[in-house]
Amino acid sequence: MAVTDDQVQELKARLEAFMEEHIYPNEERYAEQLNSLEDRFSTVPLMEELKVKAKAAGLWNLWMPADHGGLSNEQYCGLAEIMGRVLWSPEVFNCNAPDTGNMEVFLKYATEEQKAQWLEPLLDGEIRSSYAMTEPDVASSDATNVRTRIERDGDHYVVNGRKWFITNAPYERTKIIIVMGQSDPENPNRHLQQSQILVPKDTPGVTVVRPLTTLGYDDAPLGHAEVLFDNVRVPKENILLGEGRGFEIAQGRLGPGRIHHCMRLIGSAQRALEYACRRSVSRETFGRKLSEHQSVLEDIAKSFSEIEQARLLTLKTARRMDEVGAKDARDLIAASKITVPMMAQIVIDRCMQIHGAGGLTADYPMAEAYNYARWCRQADGPDQVHMMALGKQLVKRYAS
Repeated sequence: MAVTDDQVQELKARLEAFMEEHIYPNEERYAEQLNSLEDRFSTVPLMEELKVKAKAAGLWNLWMPADHGGLSNEQYCGLAEIMGRVLWSPEVFNCNAPDTGNMEVFLKYATEEQKAQWLEPLLDGEIRSSYAMTEPDVASSDATNVRTRIERDGDHYVVNGRKWFITNAPYERTKIIIVMGQSDPENPNRHLQQSQILVPKDTPGVTVVRPLTTLGYDDAPLGHAEVLFDNVRVPKENILLGEGRGFEIAQGRLGPGRIHHCMRLIGSAQRALEYACRRSVSRETFGRKLSEHQSVLEDIAKSFSEIEQARLLTLKTARRMDEVGAKDARDLIAASKITVPMMAQIVIDRCMQIHGAGGLTADYPMAEAYNYARWCRQADGPDQVHMMALGKQLVKRYAS
């Protein structure tokens, strides 16, 4: 039975109440615990406390798609926006990237044995996962460029290659990596050259070389890492869907994930705007409150308008995905992915400016949110690729 809009509104109210009671008051405590860890990529005790509370409150696996008893993409939008207001909060509800996308991969493409081994503990929040596509030695904006090899050897596959910016890879709770690589490099169809395979993180030959930073942020404890696969042997049963299906799986995975990022970014931008409005009435320059300066009011007004536009575009995209599926909504998905991260980056930058030098510090959530918006312009496909793809679709549609 489909979830009704009234039920979604009730979920939204409960989620907002949970954020007010358990998330916002614990932001400093979370940072203190993270910074006191001997290993920054180990478990923050507060996270495990909050997961228990989220489960008890019925706010768990909110990302679950409608065809598996959960919410539609449109219904999930408002919830993801709320979670996006605090960057670490999605994990509290088992709604963090890349795990939601990986769980969807398991739901759509895994065998029953693979689901039992990996999906069930992921749904329970016992383990975390990584998705390894991007490589340092090729332009990974074109996924057909991947050079990691997945070669059949009897009852096993052997994986060799180097990946980077692999989210969750440094995290101690991460147990499984979905790896995309070439299994048939001579295939004349470039989109059939790749496969995806399940590689347990503790397999011999898997080395987390180093955690990486973006604009100085390490995004601990989840993190992003460079990972080496050196003659990694896994059973042939670990192949996902079959050889040559890697690109198909990637496309099926990335549509919802791109929109989830957009939803969360809108929450980050909205919170930054709220901070800026409060700041504008609490500080004075040149004998007037900031809120009495025209330039500040203009920045606030533009930011509100741009957030609203992005929110409406994202909602329209999500509704279209519900109606026709991600593949046939790819024009709006591309438009959202182009528009929303840039909007968030611009809005958060304005709000940082209104806060003066303090806006650049960890005293406020904006600097880290700015970093999130900036790397989202690369993650799941850079702006230029989405603009190129959307432009081609539009020319084909309107010029014929």
